[in-house]
Amino acid sequence: MRGFLDSRQAAYTLTTLPRAYTAREVATAEPLPAREVAKTVVILGDGAYCMIMIPASRLVDLHEVRTGLTSSRSGWLRKTSWRGLFPDCELGALPPLGPLYYNPVYLDGMPAVQNTVAFNAGTHYDVIHVQTAEFRRPALPQIVPLAREPAASQGWCSGEREI
Repeated sequence: MRGFLDSRQAAYTLTTLPRAYTAREVATAEPLPAREVAKTVVILGDGAYCMIMIPASRLVDLHEVRTGLTSSRSGWLRKTSWRGLFPDCELGALPPLGPLYYNPVYLDGMPAVQNTVAFNAGTHYDVIHVQTAEFRRPALPQIVPLAREPAASQGWCSGEREI
């Protein structure tokens, strides 16, 4: 991952922290607002894998994903299913660097307007911090709506799960 960013001359910093298994835990450990920490989710849409990147403060909205990816069918790819696709990454610590893995990256509109973003660097303890413009240059993300605010923050509850 660092080699990928270095080869594209992207300016970034790397921090190491105690194990953090979720993007929200990374935000707490750094400490950063959850909107500045990205989580990466792998989606299988119309027979192809793609990576989507949303802020830790938001939830993936499959309706938005299908619309944004112009996919008639999109669904979750179980973390255990992608182990062979991303062998250099710990399960659940995938960085949103699609070109490194020959996958497209879709970036939610919210992190696209943030000045900086932080994300796992393939482990549950290494975190890359990068200016959003520096991230966008090597990652080549397409910016589409992908997420929504958690239901609890809107004053109502739902049975949907957070990724």
